[in-house]
Parts: sequence; structure tokens; C-alpha cells
Amino acid sequence: MARRTWMLGVAAAALLSGQVAAQTATAPQARVFRMATSVDAATLDPHATNALFTFLVVHQVYEGLTHRGDDLKVQPGLASRWEQVEPNRWRFHLRDGVRFAGGEAFDSDDVVFSIQRSLAPTSNYGIFVDTVAEAVAVDRLTVDIVTRVPDPVIPDKMTRVMMMDRGWAETHRATLPQNFAQREETFTVRNANGTGPFVIRSREAEQRTVMVRNPNWWGTAAGIAPRGNVTEYHHITLTSDATRMAALLSGEVDMVHVVPVQDVARIQRDPRLRILEGQENRTVWLGLRQDVDELAGSDVRGRNPFKDLRVRQAIAHALDLDAMRRTTLRGQGVPTGSMWTQFVNGWSQEGDRRTPYDPARSRALLAEAGYPNGFSVPFECPTGTYDEACQAVAGMLARVGIRAQLTIQPNAVFSQRIRRQEPMMFALSWGVPTFDASYTLRAIMASRSVGGAATWNAGGYSNAEFDALLPRIDVEGDPEARRALIRQAHAIHNADLGHIPMYHMMIPWAHRAGVAITHRADNQVQVREIRVE
Repeated sequence: MARRTWMLGVAAAALLSGQVAAQTATAPQARVFRMATSVDAATLDPHATNALFTFLVVHQVYEGLTHRGDDLKVQPGLASRWEQVEPNRWRFHLRDGVRFAGGEAFDSDDVVFSIQRSLAPTSNYGIFVDTVAEAVAVDRLTVDIVTRVPDPVIPDKMTRVMMMDRGWAETHRATLPQNFAQREETFTVRNANGTGPFVIRSREAEQRTVMVRNPNWWGTAAGIAPRGNVTEYHHITLTSDATRMAALLSGEVDMVHVVPVQDVARIQRDPRLRILEGQENRTVWLGLRQDVDELAGSDVRGRNPFKDLRVRQAIAHALDLDAMRRTTLRGQGVPTGSMWTQFVNGWSQEGDRRTPYDPARSRALLAEAGYPNGFSVPFECPTGTYDEACQAVAGMLARVGIRAQLTIQPNAVFSQRIRRQEPMMFALSWGVPTFDASYTLRAIMASRSVGGAATWNAGGYSNAEFDALLPRIDVEGDPEARRALIRQAHAIHNADLGHIPMYHMMIPWAHRAGVAITHRADNQVQVREIRVE
């Protein structure tokens, strides 16, 4: 598709223009913040694809009932307060006077609509509403979220369910989320109308999105973000590592969101620049297609090697994760045997035990399984933050006889293929925005037959004993008993090697001196909180 600039709708743009003109006399000094990252948002539809880089853009414009602050704690968002009035009913009290960028008033009807939209078959946000039976408007500014089972993390989940205006969506024939997997084009793919602190002024897909401060954002009057002074934000996509770092060194951008590990030491030596480092709440793992009788593109005919536990064990034994950390990742990774990090409720040291590196054992297992000469299989990864790790994996597997034919694709293409369950073998990074293990249990590890929430289980892993624990985890009210059930489910999955965890990501950010920003384990940048000198 040809690149072109997409502007705000005529009514919203005119309204914004009038608001800006009316406030010129009192407007703060203009502060432009330019951030480069490696992957663009795949869409502006807030419910179409649950991907880090898409949310990085979308959540500057749209907001949830709750908000996760820079301290990673849940804070009031479009709801000023909430309470669990019954075991299966959460009540949210909405802020009065909130308006969308197009001028529409925000109320409980928009919340009900947004929850329903998140539950739609084309939504990729089902994991955040997987326990929701319905949303009920109590009155104009009160909404009840009714769950099928008690769900203690509903306030956490609501940080990711963005609120849309029902009327705007209906006008633009966008009451259902974009069918991202099928490359559907809808109005919401390239246009946005949120309540957030920024509005989109222009968008050049895969290049640059320019946002300006929403002069009527409710949070300004409420004093929500007293630290931030950014009035214009340029979200710049530079897929080349070298180009991205050159832009920082030349002053073309103020910050780089995805820093190549080989450049960290060089930046640390530059007095003009700063490095912010920390572990991300995100794990990189391998997915293996286990629910088909034959792997497309493999030289094995009539059977699927990945269905054999011995083959999955052979792959795990072939991975020298410590060497990967030292060389490929240059220390910017934490080797793991867990599907989630220590930040997540449900993590345990026992669940973090790794399959030891043992290439001799790997080759023996392959021979036992009937593949003494190994086999070939297509291996897919996205461009961005872990494509070098994928190259290292392909090399390690080759040494034991598994010929992984690596294809590195643009993130949008890769994500669509994952949604359509097309890759035979792939690597994926997975964050846990709810900071609760149930998010990964249901989205990645549950059988696809369990429900729509398992749409990211692209490998088709399935274990009935594992699935049977999920409803017990849902209803368990005692926190420690619930964590014990999570550990039990994790142990079942790890014994199966349903997926093969590799490492928790480190996330170095780089910025010029004069930018004040808080590093976050969820790798999200809250532009509203940034100060620029």
C-alpha cells in the first residue's frame, strides 16, 4: 500500500484548531519530543491487535478505566474509583466532564460499547475480558462489569481496554474491531478519536506519527501529569539499528526506544547521552506447531516431529542460553525456564529451572525419536528486538541436525501470520501487562478450544490436565492457594515443553541529556509524563 498522510477527521480537526487558537494566550511553551523505535503501530484500532508496539502509540490517544503509572501501580483513569460490590461484580465510577477529541461526551454507554467491542470475535483483547459476562450501565456515570467467576484482577485488566465513543464508531461503520488477521481495512485503522492526553495530527504509516497535546484533556485540569511538558510528540519508525542510532547521535531524535545491545557501551561513554537500563516484564520463547499432522515446508513427510516430546526436549537441550546472553545479547538478557518474569504474580524459582544445555543429549533424543539426521523446518521471527537471537537459535539447532530455515519478517506481517496460526516454528516475545500469570496461562498456554482468549497459542499446544486447572485458578479466592494452582499449571506446561522459554528481555533506552523520563518494566513510554528541556 502506498504511504500517505492521514489526518484527523474534519470535525475533530476543526474543533482542535479552535481549541488551540482559543488557548494560545495561556498555552505553555512548545516542547517537541521525538522518539525513534524499530516497529510502527500495526493499526490505530484500539482493540484489533494486542501488540507492544501498537499499544505504544494507541495508549497516548485512547485511555482505559484504569491506568498503570510509571510506578507500575494501577491508578484511576477514566474511572475515578471502583469497588467490588459483589464477588462477580465490579462497579466503576466515571469522571464527569470527559470528552473525546471530536467533542463527544464520555459516559457509561461508551464503556458498555467498548467492553462489548473487546469481546467481539475480531478483537485481540479477549484476554482482558475473558471472564466478563457483560457490562451494565447503572447510570450515566456508573458502570458495572459483571464476571462469570470472581476475578480479582479486573482493575488491572482495565488498564488495557481502551474506551471508544459509540457514536463515532457507528458513524464510521467501525462497531467491530478491524479483522487484523485478514488484513481488513476499516476507518479505525488510520483514524483515532480518544479521550487521551494527545491527538494525532498526522500519520505516515511505517514512518512518522505526529501527535499534539489535547488542550481539553481532563487530566490537565485534574493535575494528573504535573511533570510532563511535551506539547508535540513525533513517533518515528526507523527499522535499521544503524539509522536509529545515527539519528540519536546527530540530534535528529531525543530518544531511542529500541537500542541495539552492541551500542549500549558506546552511548554510555558519550557525555551528551544517557542510558536507562532494566529488565523488562517480557519473555522470549519458541513456539512449535503441535496440532497438525505434517509441518508445512519441512522435509519430513507424513508426521510432525514437534508432536514428539523427545524432539521438543532435543530443541531445549540444543540451546546454549548462557552463550547467547554473553555474545548475541551482550548481557542484555536473563536466561530462563519460566514463561513469565519475577515481576508476575505466580512466578516461582522452581518454575524458572532451565533445561540444561546438552547437545549430545539433544542428538541422542532426535535419534530415539526417529530423526538421526535431523530435519528441516521453516522458522519465523519478526524484525526488531530479538531477530539476532533468532539467528543464534538457528545456528545452535543446526549443530544438532535441525535445519531451521529462518525468515525475518516485518512485525505487522509476522503478527498476522501468528493470528492465522501459519508458522511452523517461531519466536515470540510476550509481556504480561496485568502482572498476573493468568494472562499468559490463558492467552498462550491454554488450548485454543478453551475460548477466544487463547488466540496467541499459535503452536496449538493442548493439555487437558492443564486446561482443567484454569477454572480453578479463576475462582480461587485465597491468594496463596491461587498461586499454588498457577505453579501447578506451569509445571504441567514445562514438563510438556509446550513452549520453550529462552530469556527475559532487558530494555535499554537511550536519550539525550535534558530529557527526564522514567524507565518502565512494561517497556511503555508515557509521553504525558516526560519533561524536555
